Amino acid sequence: MPKETSIEWTNTTWNPVTGCTKVSQGCKHCYAERMAKRLQAMGMERYRDGFKVTLHEDLVDLPRQWKRPRLVFVNSMSDLFHPDVPIEFVQRVFKTMNDCPDHVFQILTKRSERVASVADQFTWTDNIWMGVSVEDEHVMHRIDDLRSVPAIVRFLSCEPLIGPLPNLNLEGIHWVIAGGESGPKSRPMKPEWVREIHEACKSQEVAFFFKQWGGVRKHVTGRELDGKTYDEFPTHRSWAPLAPANKLTALPVASA
Repeated sequence: MPKETSIEWTNTTWNPVTGCTKVSQGCKHCYAERMAKRLQAMGMERYRDGFKVTLHEDLVDLPRQWKRPRLVFVNSMSDLFHPDVPIEFVQRVFKTMNDCPDHVFQILTKRSERVASVADQFTWTDNIWMGVSVEDEHVMHRIDDLRSVPAIVRFLSCEPLIGPLPNLNLEGIHWVIAGGESGPKSRPMKPEWVREIHEACKSQEVAFFFKQWGGVRKHVTGRELDGKTYDEFPTHRSWAPLAPANKLTALPVASA
């Protein structure tokens, strides 16, 4: 069975790879690393090596077994474009996604340079969305790398948002997720950083999704921005039937 998730912008997680290494300040308090260590302590076989990059050959074909269409976050516990993941393995993951058009796959990476350099080695069917993490202005170059990727939907995950993103250029971007850091030692997020992103999305007609304020008790801080919840998704014929019930405001996707 697929693993259902509480992540607000998806339905299911699929982890043919687990484990990662830190590349920027957004990784400092990685939730996946904490979870992997917890699962290792519980004796979970897939996490016997903790957060070391591990390929799970037996999970590559898992989505082929799913009958109900769903939004799938690929590698919530890793990064598909980590340098320790061989290109041949990534190609096999893409082949599974290509062969499962009823599902929409949401890939998120911090290795934007790698995905840009190898994008021409994959088939980007309309059910594959590609995103990059942009936690502060020091990594805004990832957006330029993403623009070169021929995905039908290109998105930004500005979470954990640990600094402002001034003059955010969203040309060629279809969706922005913003959110604060949660968990132990979480770093604070200023409201003006979120408002600035929201204004950029409004002025450039890009779907905006506000995930959370974060903090140690994120359920208390909630996810309203100035008294409103923002659950906008990009729309495209390949995924429209999968819209999460009661939490969707859809905006049209510009041509890729």
